[in-house]
Amino acid sequence: MGEWVSKEEALTKMQRYCAYQDRCHQEVRSKLLNMGVYGDWLEEIMVLLIEENFLNEERFARSFARGKFRMKQWGRNRIRKELRQRNISDYCIRKAMEEIEEQDYQDTLKAVLLKKAGSLKEEDAFKMKNKLARHALGRGFEPDLAWQLIERLW
Repeated sequence: MGEWVSKEEALTKMQRYCAYQDRCHQEVRSKLLNMGVYGDWLEEIMVLLIEENFLNEERFARSFARGKFRMKQWGRNRIRKELRQRNISDYCIRKAMEEIEEQDYQDTLKAVLLKKAGSLKEEDAFKMKNKLARHALGRGFEPDLAWQLIERLW
């Protein structure tokens, strides 16, 4: 358990925490619990953060999807899975997927596959294609899309 804090101090800390980067409700709730904030106080602070727009789950989901796609080159399936683990609503997940342009998605998958192919020392074309497909699926790209591109490129 964390140290005891006043409601005002907890609110101020959470405002700073949320202003630093977008957070999901689950992260903020967990942080408040660690600070020793429970029950009505916790719910009041959550409501205030939402009303003051420090906490916005759709904004978090969109930001998360953009970041994980651009920086870590994750596919839609992986991003969806990670958002679900954070208890993000299906509505917000759909909105997050709108952040990923189809052409960028195709180009990223191609770049991921080409980079992986460059690191493989596989002579057997069948085995190489399977390794590439597994890599793409592990990154969260859709199997159909990965296989179509693999077949086109190799």
